[in-house]
Amino acid sequence: MDRRSFIRKAGVTGAGAAAAAATLAAPAIAQSNPKVSWRLTSSFPKSLDTVYGGAEVMSKMVSEATDGNFQIQVFAGGELVPGLQAADAAATGTVEACHTVGYYYWGKDPVWALASDVPFSLNARGRNAWHYHGGGIDLYNAFLAKQGLFGLPGGNTGTQMGGWFRKEINTLEDMKGLKMRIAGFAGKVMEKLGVVPQQLAGSDVYPALEKGTIDAAEWVGPYDDEKLGFQKVAPYYYYAGWWEGGPTVHFMFNKEKYEGLSPAYKALLHTACQAADANMLQKYDYVNPPALRSLVEKGAQLRPFNQEILSACFDESAKIYAEMSASNPDFKTIWDSIVAFRKEHYLWQQVAEYNFDTFMMLQQRAGKL
Repeated sequence: MDRRSFIRKAGVTGAGAAAAAATLAAPAIAQSNPKVSWRLTSSFPKSLDTVYGGAEVMSKMVSEATDGNFQIQVFAGGELVPGLQAADAAATGTVEACHTVGYYYWGKDPVWALASDVPFSLNARGRNAWHYHGGGIDLYNAFLAKQGLFGLPGGNTGTQMGGWFRKEINTLEDMKGLKMRIAGFAGKVMEKLGVVPQQLAGSDVYPALEKGTIDAAEWVGPYDDEKLGFQKVAPYYYYAGWWEGGPTVHFMFNKEKYEGLSPAYKALLHTACQAADANMLQKYDYVNPPALRSLVEKGAQLRPFNQEILSACFDESAKIYAEMSASNPDFKTIWDSIVAFRKEHYLWQQVAEYNFDTFMMLQQRAGKL
């Protein structure tokens, strides 16, 4: 064989082998899926790092798992669209995705709120059980499909606090005429008890409390509340926020864009969203205890809503649910599912969890932990 011919053929073979090796070295998911670039608008400011951070956790996981092929760029509320228009932006295709809470849109249709949270519904564990194993995700998506969206749970704060009050609330009579920054279903229930609900942006709450323009305000919980210094102007910190026993934050995707993804990308999106969902609750459970202790040291005075107030709120909530179920078939379908599971969930919670937790709490109070 001619030496030059041999070298030429060997060179071609070597180049082909190198190309094949490079192909084999690339991640399998990168080979089978094209590059995708999405934008996600959050309903939250970056200052709420735990809840806003849920979208960053999901985005990072998706990017790393695809070797950068699937990119989801996260924007804070207000950077692209106002925070309370996040779902609208995803539905119309202004962005491909959003990270928001369904109850922000309950004014359009109360069904929006049911998979996020409504008064006296479920705690975080119950909410997640209903979502992932009780058909909640599918029931909510049957509704979201009519809005041009597909949704997946993407975070939970755990039971929130009942808010900051300038004076103590001891009776139902104390509720009458109270001007409180509270919205959604809770505002509707409170209104039945004589409270005057106020709609205020987060940045306006502190000065309104300081000036006495409002008498009370609900926010989130110790970790987020501490940043705003409410204890300086409304020292009575009530618990629990019965309107948000286990509020779910959702990732909502433009339905057409979601359906256009490959099966591998859809599966990855589900996995990343569920991871972000769990991570948010875990982080809040870790950061809230020291924040609560710090707030008390700074002057916050913890107070529970008494049984008279809680019972009245529970009864008024039940009346509202009955009215909405009678006039809204979609609402009835989802609420009936929640109610059926709620009964079983709290039966089980009384047995093992409640007794174990109660015993451990008694040991904590006795200084044994």
